[in-house]
Amino acid sequence: MVKPWKFLLCQMAMNMFYHVVKASLCLGGHDIFAAVRENSPTGQFIANLNIKGDPGANSIRLCLTGENSNWFFLDGQTIRLNSSSTRPLDRESQGSVIMAALSCYEEDTVQSQYRIMVEILNENDNMPVFMEETIQPIYISELALVNTVVFTVKAKDLDGDTITYVIDQASPDASYFRIDLPNSGKVVLDKPLDYESKNQLEVDIYAVEMNTREKNNVTAMLTVNVLDGDDQYPFFLPCAPISKDQVHSICTNPVYTSNITEDEEDVILNFAPGPIHAEDGDKELQEPLFYTILSGDDHGRFIIDNQTGEIMLTMRVENRLLSPLYRLRIMAAQKNDPRKFTVATALVHVQAENRFPPHFNRTTYKGFVIENSSPATLVATYGNQVLLVQAIDQDFKDGVNPRLVYSLQPNTKLYHITPEGVLVAKTDHLQAFDRHIMEVVAMDQESGEITHATVDVEVLQKGQPVPRSQFGEERLFGEMDAKIAGGIAGVIVIIVLAALFVLVQLLRRRHDRQDPVDRGSVALGKHPNVEVTSPPPTRRRS
Repeated sequence: MVKPWKFLLCQMAMNMFYHVVKASLCLGGHDIFAAVRENSPTGQFIANLNIKGDPGANSIRLCLTGENSNWFFLDGQTIRLNSSSTRPLDRESQGSVIMAALSCYEEDTVQSQYRIMVEILNENDNMPVFMEETIQPIYISELALVNTVVFTVKAKDLDGDTITYVIDQASPDASYFRIDLPNSGKVVLDKPLDYESKNQLEVDIYAVEMNTREKNNVTAMLTVNVLDGDDQYPFFLPCAPISKDQVHSICTNPVYTSNITEDEEDVILNFAPGPIHAEDGDKELQEPLFYTILSGDDHGRFIIDNQTGEIMLTMRVENRLLSPLYRLRIMAAQKNDPRKFTVATALVHVQAENRFPPHFNRTTYKGFVIENSSPATLVATYGNQVLLVQAIDQDFKDGVNPRLVYSLQPNTKLYHITPEGVLVAKTDHLQAFDRHIMEVVAMDQESGEITHATVDVEVLQKGQPVPRSQFGEERLFGEMDAKIAGGIAGVIVIIVLAALFVLVQLLRRRHDRQDPVDRGSVALGKHPNVEVTSPPPTRRRS
């Protein structure tokens, strides 16, 4: 006999989950083995029942029990699937087999019990999915070897399908990678990386089902960050690229220059362009460098700070005429790899002390040009003399510094000033009564010292004489020196140009006769950063 509490439990189970079939037989059943596809609809046929028994039995009851019995219901003599839209039969979550028990009761007594075992057949209802940890941003050194595995991707498919991996050749940087074994997901470097030209790559990889008709697939875009490797050499600044390719900083090292005097010693030299400084070509690494003077230190006269690159003059120069120029070869090398180095040249010019700055002997110069059609005319001053705007340098016994350079501010196309300080006007571009006020700048190419003066030029009418003095500037229209006026107005272009040429040659000869030893140069502490474009001429002090 079934105990009352067990019978009550069976009745409750039948009311909640099962259909009860009443019949007159309880014999002839057997274990049921069947199969059904996952995601099958509600009521899907599972198996038919075939129960036969002794005649005269009062009644029978069929009861489904077991862990998975709620997946079935009885429809007469048929077992059907008890799924729903909210509870589909899913092999991946439920498992490959569901089991239940079919008990047959006659009145309150179990007469037989059978097993129900149903295999869930797989459907291709899942897409491949990349494992997140394998598709995160990847970091690879630019020194990674070609033909080596640089990273691995992995995808999973809940249906258990075989996955193969394919690089999308349309992705931006697909040419850098390849997959030799499609089922492994191992990605091989196919060509060298270069941080300086491209430091981030993007590649798309497919994970594709190989053993299914649908060939379901998924794509992942991987970001590959290229890490800087120690593959570049140092270079001195400023960098002068030798080609239009700015990627690798292939530079021509600068030539550094500095000026010193005979009286200087125990001083740190200032160079132009300066300071002397080199950098590692690998911008992200910036390996520390050390500096060395390879040659030209003149037995310790010049020493270099191997950390900063500063050069110190330790001993004064006894005779600048015997040693007007020192040429130093400086090396900057990586501390961690001295084989990576670069070499630059530093020129040190020894010059006499500059005692006096240049200056103009007046603040304003007055000039005159007579209107005419000549392409070029010398600007005159009072008394129809050639206007000479020239600065005086008392470091020279005659006051003439041949290293002075003159320029006009603002820059104008109407006037030009020669190296000797002579103003030339483009007369055919001028009109009577025009007045032009300009600033003349004189700069010492050695010391960098600058002085200024103003030039005030008036354009006179044809036939109008140039004033004889500063105090007789009234224009005398009727009192014109016919000889001077005819000479200015009547000369042809060739004669004007010839006169200019002769005058310039005479002035140059005058300057060439200057004793080079009388040349002024950079004083201690005066504009030490000015670059000397050529060694100064030798000179004697006055």
